[in-house]
Amino acid sequence: MASSVLNLFKSCRPFTPIRFSSLPKSQFRIQFPLRPGKETQSRRCFTTLSSLTDGGAPISGGKELWLHNTMSRKKELFKPKIEGKVGMYVCGVTAYDLSHIGHARVYVTFDVLLRYLKHLGYEVSYVRNFTDVDDKIIARANELGEDPISLSRRFCEEFKRDMEQLQCLDPSVQPLVSDHIPQIVDLIKQILDNGYAYKVDGDIYFSVDKFPTYGKLSGRKLEDNRAGERVAVDTRKKHPADFALWKTAKEGEPFWESPWGRGRPGWHIECSAMSAAYLGYSFDIHGGGMDLVFPHHENEIAQSCAACDSSNISYWIHNGFVTVDSEKMSKSLGNFFTIRQVIDLYHPLALRLFLMGTHYRSPINYSDFLLESASERIFYIYQTLHDCESLLGEKDSTFGNDSVPSDTLTTINTFHSEFVASMSDDLLTPVTLAAMSEPLKTINDIIHTRKGKKQARREESLKALETTIRDVLTILGLMPTSYSEVLEQLKEKALKRAGLEEEDVLQRVQERTDARKNKEYERSDAIRKDLASVGIALMDSPEGTTWRPAIPLALQEPVTTP
Repeated sequence: MASSVLNLFKSCRPFTPIRFSSLPKSQFRIQFPLRPGKETQSRRCFTTLSSLTDGGAPISGGKELWLHNTMSRKKELFKPKIEGKVGMYVCGVTAYDLSHIGHARVYVTFDVLLRYLKHLGYEVSYVRNFTDVDDKIIARANELGEDPISLSRRFCEEFKRDMEQLQCLDPSVQPLVSDHIPQIVDLIKQILDNGYAYKVDGDIYFSVDKFPTYGKLSGRKLEDNRAGERVAVDTRKKHPADFALWKTAKEGEPFWESPWGRGRPGWHIECSAMSAAYLGYSFDIHGGGMDLVFPHHENEIAQSCAACDSSNISYWIHNGFVTVDSEKMSKSLGNFFTIRQVIDLYHPLALRLFLMGTHYRSPINYSDFLLESASERIFYIYQTLHDCESLLGEKDSTFGNDSVPSDTLTTINTFHSEFVASMSDDLLTPVTLAAMSEPLKTINDIIHTRKGKKQARREESLKALETTIRDVLTILGLMPTSYSEVLEQLKEKALKRAGLEEEDVLQRVQERTDARKNKEYERSDAIRKDLASVGIALMDSPEGTTWRPAIPLALQEPVTTP
């Protein structure tokens, strides 16, 4: 972003801000056909992404976005501090191991928000940090006999690879704590100078008693913050809830020079410093998982306001947990599955769809059944669009304004209305995904049914429907580079889960074909069921038998209790 724009975010500047380059214009806008029934909506047309002007359309006043604000505990109409621009900070991972799908949920959630803001025409400055200085990193490095900073940098790169697999867009900047020690030291100095912190043997603690509104984000009372319950036990502290801003260096730990001696920053101070460095003390959105509401984000508010009394974040947004047997998935509980483990068996876009299939603020329970369901569903979406693309082939896809049949336009307009209504209502992605069912069904009807094959302006309908769905998939981050390629990848994953090679499946298909010719129907049914039990569904047609991934029968059958 140009320096003049970046400075508009600032309200207090205790240290030199760090600048990053201007973001490209949004590539994720979609213009749907206008809804019939009003005088201004008489022209029937659809517009592809490529036909939009390079500069993009201005933000439409009719495209409101409501977001649930943890601070107010209600949905609020989104209004950025600077018209047309959004500053968003999302707390990143503590990089000491491979990330699990709880992390995936956080960053898919905010990737959807980023993409939708871009779709609405906003220029978004998105900052997501890496914690590469932390007790957990030091402990893990000591276990492995590795330098803590080197270990953390390695896992930062692994995290970036996971995000790429999940089709999460890169943030504008991804700052590292170890690169921002001067900014952190300056911020601590400001807090000390303003009387909100105190020194104890080279450590610096924030004094929560000096901050009367401490607890306003989480709703916790100060007396609830007892030592040993998510706050460190230290008899030197004035109040049990006081938290470290700076820690004196211990033997064998990384350290940096400071006015208080050699040491390293506490966990909470880093995000206050880095968000201020890139976005200023006053910006639009601060987000993360629900587990960060207290103590991390509560402490961030206290620190930032102590350093700058005009510090203000408009919207605090938090996503729900991924649970396993109704218990939060976390590394500390040892009940987690890494992103790598999951995408070894399931396509990354199936995992993304699984995470988006539940509203971001609700808990989502990890299960093989839900992942299989997401995998089957996304295969259906891409197969439908692939069939549509194949039928259209190389034919001219440019149609006149009046060339799309009215019933197709009705389907598209209904989908458009549901898309806008659901996404603008606190990102109700499950409703958006469900709304996709009707245009997908319409495509299949046009391609495969006798009536559909005879439909007038059939190709125009297919092109309009495919374009509409493709544009929405792009906004949701679910658009693959190639339908045919992703379908093959989904089939490969299904075979791996089934413990089969494709040659094994084709051999069984041939055995079943032979059995049917010989009228051995019981054997034919047994082969079909055997394959279905491991998630391979057979599809018979006049052209022959093909197969596709499906939910294994064992997962579909209801569990009965004695």
